[in-house]
Order: sequence, then structure tokens, then C-alpha cells
Amino acid sequence: MTTKEKLWTYKDYLELGDDKRYEVMEGELIMAPAPIPYHQAVSRNIEFLMWDYVKRKKLGVVYDAPIDVVLDEHNVLQPDIVFLSKDRKNIVGDKAIEGVPDLVVEIVSPSTLGRDTVRKKAIYEKFGVKEFWLVYPDMKCIEVLTLGKDGRYKLHDEGCLGEGKRFISSNVIKGFKLELKEVFEPS
Repeated sequence: MTTKEKLWTYKDYLELGDDKRYEVMEGELIMAPAPIPYHQAVSRNIEFLMWDYVKRKKLGVVYDAPIDVVLDEHNVLQPDIVFLSKDRKNIVGDKAIEGVPDLVVEIVSPSTLGRDTVRKKAIYEKFGVKEFWLVYPDMKCIEVLTLGKDGRYKLHDEGCLGEGKRFISSNVIKGFKLELKEVFEPS
């Protein structure tokens, strides 16, 4: 559900006073439905594996949805997973992450396909998020995009379970590899 009758700000969003999940994209208020259980299982698996690695290596912090990422007053997104390097933890405020994360993960569902792969990608690119993961649970695939010197996303890595590739890697979280089977076939 979207609302276009006015240009929404983060302040307007905070004043809604309900417990529903919303995002503000380019001034448009968008209500996000609750994800399905498999989406949440995939998200949990990525977050736990990423957090375990980041914590052991003392590289920063990892957060999962719902958490507001305030890029500016007209762009407040709730990525499924957020990584902040240890030198950028200062952008964590009392109510939200107030600035640009190092890495965000969006888990794509049929209802969010266009929003995640086009709109959010453009917003993350515009604000300079260094790495953007698109996770497709139905296809059991992950794309890892990194910001090039030209300010545009380039494919860093990709893989689909069952197509011969076992791992995908991050460019931003140095040394971090994720086994696709551990993401898409939870035990």
C-alpha cells in the first residue's frame, strides 16, 4: 500500500503512532506487509552467519528488520539486514540508523520485486551504500552488488543453490563467505 497525497518526511512517519511497518521512499509512504515464514528463515540464516563472522572478527555490527535507516528526511528504509563497520557505528541513534550503512540486504518477495530491485536499488546507489545484496528465496539465488568508482552498482558475486556454486562472498566484509546451502536449506 502506498500513499501519494503528500510528500512524507521521517517526522510525519514517526507521528503515525501505530505498530505497522512503513518505509518512506522519495517522500512516498509505503506500508510493508509482514514477511512469510520462509523469508524470515532465510533472513535469520544470513543474519546469524553474518553476525557470527562480524562479531568474531570485531568488524562492526549487524542489525535485522525492522529497523529504520534514515538516509534523509524523505528516504527512510527498512532493509532486511544492515551491516555497519566498526568505524561507522556512530550513526546508530536512539531510534534509527541515521546515515548510510556499509551493506544492506533485501530479501525479495513477489510483492516487493520492483520496489527492491529498482526503487530501493536506485536509492541505495544514490546515497552511496557500498554493498547491496538481493536475495531471491524462491529461486534460491543471491546477487552481491558493490558500488563502483562511477557511483553505480556492479555485480561483485552471484550464486544459486544447485547450480554448482557453493559460496558467495562480500567485498565490504573482508573474508566473509556465505554457503548457499546454509541460507536456503535451514536444518
